[in-house]
Amino acid sequence: MRKATGFMEYQREETMERDPLNRLNDWNEYKAPFSDETLKRQGARCMDCGTPFCQMGDVINGATTGCPIYNLIPEWNDLVFQGRWKEALERLLKTNNFPEFTGRVCPAPCEGSCTLAISDPAVTIKSIERTIIDKGFENGWITPRIPRNRTGKTIAIVGSGPAGLASADQLNQAGHHVTIYERQDRAGGLLMYGIPNMKLEKDVVERRIELLEQEGIDFILNTEVGKDISNEQLQTNFNAVILCIGAQRQRNLHLDGREANGVHFAMDYLTASTKNLLYGDVGGVDSINAEGKDVIVIGGGDTGADCIATALRQDCNSVVQFGKHPKLPSARTDSNMWPEYPNIFTVDYAHKEATERFGEDPRQFCIQTKRFVADQYGNLKEVHTVGMENTKDENSMFVFREIPGTEKVWPAQLVFIAIGFEGPDKRLPLQLGLDTVNGNVKAKYGDFKTNIENLFTAGDARRGQSLIVWAINEGREAARKVDEFLMGSSVLPSYL
Repeated sequence: MRKATGFMEYQREETMERDPLNRLNDWNEYKAPFSDETLKRQGARCMDCGTPFCQMGDVINGATTGCPIYNLIPEWNDLVFQGRWKEALERLLKTNNFPEFTGRVCPAPCEGSCTLAISDPAVTIKSIERTIIDKGFENGWITPRIPRNRTGKTIAIVGSGPAGLASADQLNQAGHHVTIYERQDRAGGLLMYGIPNMKLEKDVVERRIELLEQEGIDFILNTEVGKDISNEQLQTNFNAVILCIGAQRQRNLHLDGREANGVHFAMDYLTASTKNLLYGDVGGVDSINAEGKDVIVIGGGDTGADCIATALRQDCNSVVQFGKHPKLPSARTDSNMWPEYPNIFTVDYAHKEATERFGEDPRQFCIQTKRFVADQYGNLKEVHTVGMENTKDENSMFVFREIPGTEKVWPAQLVFIAIGFEGPDKRLPLQLGLDTVNGNVKAKYGDFKTNIENLFTAGDARRGQSLIVWAINEGREAARKVDEFLMGSSVLPSYL
């Protein structure tokens, strides 16, 4: 590193954010870019640490540690410090197909395992990554890469989320002809309809899709495999197929009153809200609006936070987020040591907005939902809960127990269930005769072959609900295996 003492001279500067109340008036991204001079200082904080744990890409105690796509973080941090932005972009693109996505929506496990984070705030890796790729587009450095030669091999990819797009990008560059089938009306998967505009504006997604089209990838939209096109057609018309259908089977709450009008899955709400933003009021069952309503979000993760932010922009009357687990500590515990992902209390963008709007953090911890209650017309009117405690049983095992006397009734006309995903939609794997494990399509990591000869799978469909960086990792690795399957060997790079 050319600024060996930068980590001692400069402090971490947090990414600039637009005022929480002002940004509730629009759907634009809430983060504002740093100046070049600020980013130069932040890049200089990257240490000459010898072993860059930030790019290790592993799973420790069930959580991702470091970068699963093995971004060459110290290299492009140093190049940013020197003002060599185009070279920084070249290093970034060696491992990451879509930095404009990861630089916006990845939870940055790289920062949790930054060596500087042992004793000081981590390097602002995510902000630097985003700025590098944004500068690439702004300066015209990102141009279509048209393969010089074509192999004549054809590949169908089912699903256009990050795993499918990464596979397609790699295989197209290897010279194969790639067709992506997407059942929605726009490509991008959860990038388009699962992540709201405030975190990822849709023109950023569409810009990449247009670039991939210019490079030779075909997108077939509004087409559901197994319904609009038969499985037999795929098998006959393509030399190989990759299933990247995600893990969109949402986990449900089987409680009394679940059928009440106003109780929705979180992803249905986020999808409808984005479509409403893109097309205007789509009407019908897809139209879900929180205006003037008391909103409860069940589930403490990122999807729940996105529901809060969306409801606030629709001018809800109130919003509360239920979490089953206790509030996390403000600093790492002895059981959560570096370089593991830090399980500490943080305030997300949506929580800041709700606090500014209503005067308090919307999160309620150790809450168990007991039932939903509807009025005489079947419309949700209230939610019943009870407080929980995490305590040890007679076998010294931690269990959740209800606390007598903590029962409470919450007024609510809308509830969004955001408690995770159980795996991919079962219909297509069942139609194809695919083996499954724990609800996911069965295929070994590093191989990605299913029990059907020319059919592969990658991303959340194979591994279950996970991070965008794992989706890109699996999409790239599956592409390499498909290339080997078709050609006998592969020209594509590998993380393995």
